[in-house]
Order: sequence, then structure tokens, then C-alpha cells
Amino acid sequence: MKSLRNLLLSIGMLLVTSYVFAQSAEKPTMESTPEKAGYNLLWADEFNMDGKPSEKYWSHERGFQRNQELQWYQPQNAQIKDGRLVISGKREKVKNTNYEANSSDWRRGREFADYTASSIHTRGKVTFQYGWVDVRAKIDTAKGMWPAIWTLGTSRGWPANGEIDIMEYYLVAGVPTILANAAWAHENLRAAWDEVKIPFADFLENDPEWPNKYHIWSMDWTENYIKLYIDGELVNEVDLSKTLNPDGFNPFHQPHYLLLNLAIGGNGGDPSQTPFPRIYEVDYVRIYQRD
Repeated sequence: MKSLRNLLLSIGMLLVTSYVFAQSAEKPTMESTPEKAGYNLLWADEFNMDGKPSEKYWSHERGFQRNQELQWYQPQNAQIKDGRLVISGKREKVKNTNYEANSSDWRRGREFADYTASSIHTRGKVTFQYGWVDVRAKIDTAKGMWPAIWTLGTSRGWPANGEIDIMEYYLVAGVPTILANAAWAHENLRAAWDEVKIPFADFLENDPEWPNKYHIWSMDWTENYIKLYIDGELVNEVDLSKTLNPDGFNPFHQPHYLLLNLAIGGNGGDPSQTPFPRIYEVDYVRIYQRD
């Protein structure tokens, strides 16, 4: 009996040790996340483990998705290396597995894609309602690129679910522009928008090396407002008393999930003369909620 008891005790200790190791291995990226005064850390990804984005937190969009963009989304274009999430845009020909000859759906009517990229999201894995979000990233501003940091509501289809664009970069009337937006449903239009559009030239005027540096995009989201920041400077404030869908539902009073993606073409412009590959890098994602 004594030997059996010792054996069971040893197995128990082994299981405890394995459990502790597994727990620490599941969320290594949160250990180095700094505290924020007045907030508790809800979730973070510091991207400090080389390889693929964690399947515990992230899922991938695949194929053609929206806006008649040119890229074929595929998981292999998103890799973690040297403490950074690297989303690569490539010029390469990929067969459209959903192709249907003579289809009127642009997603099916293209036999091939000429570009690839990645879009990752936390839908069904990490959601949050209200709080502070920080994303440190270096965006690719070459012609044809459309990098974004954004959220979507978990309930209802677009735009009734609500969209928050913490960062978008693309061409507006042919002018390179950084945007900070929110969208919801509108009775007479496809979507209502609260948008701020900042010509990219304004950033270059202040710092010609701006595109070569990392910047911090932030969101402060409460029941009453959404405030969007670039490097600590407020660029847009959305009054949530005005963001009601026609049926009275407020899509910013529900949980949202996060998306990081690099689109090519569409509003990004014509990439045909742009050298490839292109790189969109994310240093970290941090979500805090008030104490």
C-alpha cells in the first residue's frame, strides 16, 4: 500500500507540474505586458513566440473576402518572427478554389488571384466590450496597400453589427490617407459613418521618416463614446448616443472582436507598379478594462 501511495503521489505531482507548465505555455505573451494605471489587463498578444499566430486567440480569413480586393487571404502570409507579427503581401498567382465560370459573384468569377496576404481575427476566441486598446504597428504605405486595425460586433451582420476602424490606410480620391472611423446601419444608406480622414502628407511633413517607424494606435471605448488616438493624439471621438441602427439597437453596446489585415488593391489603389513583397508588422496588441 505504501508503494502504491507513493506512486500515486508521484503521478499527482507530475500532473500538477505538467498542468502548471501547460498553463504558462498557453499565455506566455501576457507575462511581459505592462500594467496601465486605472485598468486591468483583459488580454494581450506580445507576439514573442516565433511561428504561427496562436490558434487559441487567432483565426484566419481565407480567399477573396470583401471590397473586390485583389489579394487571396491565406494563413501562411502571417508569421511571428523576432517578437513581431509579420503580415506579408506577395505578388503570386493562386488558383481560386471557389471559381465558377461566368459567375456574377466577383469572389467566384475570378479564376486566379495575382496577390496573397493575410487577415487574422479573434472572433469566437477573444471578445471585449469597452476598455482601452493599444496596438503598436508599422504599416506599409506603398501604393496598393490597405492595412487595417479594426473591430466588428459579435451580433448581427454588417453594418448593423458595428465596425470600429482604429486604423486604416488607403487612397481617398487618389490621396494617401489615414482614417479613424466607426460605422453602423442607416435607414436610407448602406451604412452611417463617423469618419476622420487625415492626409498622409500631414504626417510626412512633421516627420519624413514616419513610414519607417512603429506607431501606437489606441482606442478608449466606454458606454458613451469611442475615442481613437495615434501616438497619444486624439483624432476622432464618436458620440455613442447617435450610433443607433434603424431598429434602435446600438452595435457599440455589445462585445466586439479584433481584426488585423493587409488588403491589396480596392481602396488601396493599383499595386501593379509596386515592388513586392510588402510587409505590415505588429509589435503587440493589448486590451485593458477599467478597474
